[in-house]
Amino acid sequence: MKRNKYAIVVAAILIIAAVIISIFRLRSPEAYSSTNYFLGTVNTVTVYSNSKSEAEKILAGCDDTIQDVDNMMSTKIPGSDIYKINKNAGISPVEVSDETMYVIEEAIRYSKLSDGVFDVSIGPVSDLWAIGTPDAKVPSESEISEKVSLVDYSKIEINKENNTVMLPEKGMKLDLGAIAKGYAADKVSEYLDTQNVENAIINLGGNIYAKGYNEDNKEYNIGLKNPIEGNSDSFAEVRVSNKSVVTSGVYERYVEKDGKKYHHILNPFTGYPFENNLLSVTIISDKSINCDALSTSAFGLGLENGKKLIESIDGVDAVFVTKDKKVYTTKGFEEYFEILDDSFTLETSN
Repeated sequence: MKRNKYAIVVAAILIIAAVIISIFRLRSPEAYSSTNYFLGTVNTVTVYSNSKSEAEKILAGCDDTIQDVDNMMSTKIPGSDIYKINKNAGISPVEVSDETMYVIEEAIRYSKLSDGVFDVSIGPVSDLWAIGTPDAKVPSESEISEKVSLVDYSKIEINKENNTVMLPEKGMKLDLGAIAKGYAADKVSEYLDTQNVENAIINLGGNIYAKGYNEDNKEYNIGLKNPIEGNSDSFAEVRVSNKSVVTSGVYERYVEKDGKKYHHILNPFTGYPFENNLLSVTIISDKSINCDALSTSAFGLGLENGKKLIESIDGVDAVFVTKDKKVYTTKGFEEYFEILDDSFTLETSN
């Protein structure tokens, strides 16, 4: 009888323990975030986990991943691959990491795809304007003309056998600012895969990667910032999972002179900011590197040609906003998109 009572007590304890463990496992994971400053912008990564210590360890790995990209691809960090390439322009080739080589080759591919509207060799012009830095200015026409003559992605010399890159003319400069954040977001997502993290939000200066699902096990609703200056609200949202959402617009970084504002999206052919009817372009794709490069490309091409480019690429969608507050999406994307501000009008896709 005593043995039976003992067995009953043990069984009861085991059942209670199993219930407690099950409850713990079913508990909704909490959000943990880390914020840093790399790649010239504020970055925040949020993961969902039941363990604070585990989340903090994973987030530290995310920080390291972003910093590694910055250390390779920054134009400002002495010793980075890009810094050395620019410093040795017209002098000698520079051996680079496999990752830097990949991003430069992708940048050249998008330069070709956009007929030079996106140009990875824009460095001399972007440095001249310096928009987004304390040295921002509106250059003279002669200064711009001089620097534009140095912009030509087709002159970049790549030696795959030696893993080297060279700029043949002194004064030429690469600038990966329109593609490196996208690459870094993809690298963070890949790192999270190795840590078995299925759900996270990666935000690298507005380059969003929505990984998996939110805490309610639903697709993420990503707000699109109102592109009208002085308005910080979202004018619309897109519903996504395992997608990147990246916007290029005229409303955040600019320099002003004589009452005129000059935004930071520079035309490689003229050296001045693009002038068209667009306020912003948002790109949605599985890969953030695609979004980063294509948001700049599509903005520079303008509504009609930009829309044609995006619709010619499988797995990529876009949202265009014009100065008269009309909104255009690529075909079929309307069902994943909702306008929140009724002062904007969604135009039906043709």
